[in-house]
Amino acid sequence: MLAYDYPLLGVFWTLLMIFIWVAWIMLVFKIFVDIFRSSDLGGWGKALWSIFVILVPFLGVLVYLIARGHSMTDRDVAEAQRNEQAFQDYVRQTAGTTGGAADELTKLSDLHAKGVLTDDEFARQKAKLLS
Repeated sequence: MLAYDYPLLGVFWTLLMIFIWVAWIMLVFKIFVDIFRSSDLGGWGKALWSIFVILVPFLGVLVYLIARGHSMTDRDVAEAQRNEQAFQDYVRQTAGTTGGAADELTKLSDLHAKGVLTDDEFARQKAKLLS
């Protein structure tokens, strides 16, 4: 009753309820994503958890978080690591593993200094890299 006696408190109460409702919806979606992403549950397990969360939402979400909350975090971390590894592999593949022409010239210079390449071979390879 206090919230309706003071209009500003009514606004705060409404905003709090909207925030809690949005957080609840996000939690339910997160749980459904986790149910279907989980590789340790079979088809029947996924179906039973889904039915439980749909038919008894508050109890279903609470029981799911208690029973599988820790493994939910483990799956999130594993997914983040897979995504990071895929990104790193893509960057390495796209950027290439060599340092470019400067790195190749350094290698050629070392080979020339060691006597592995003759002056003529060094000049040809250098011209080839710089062209």
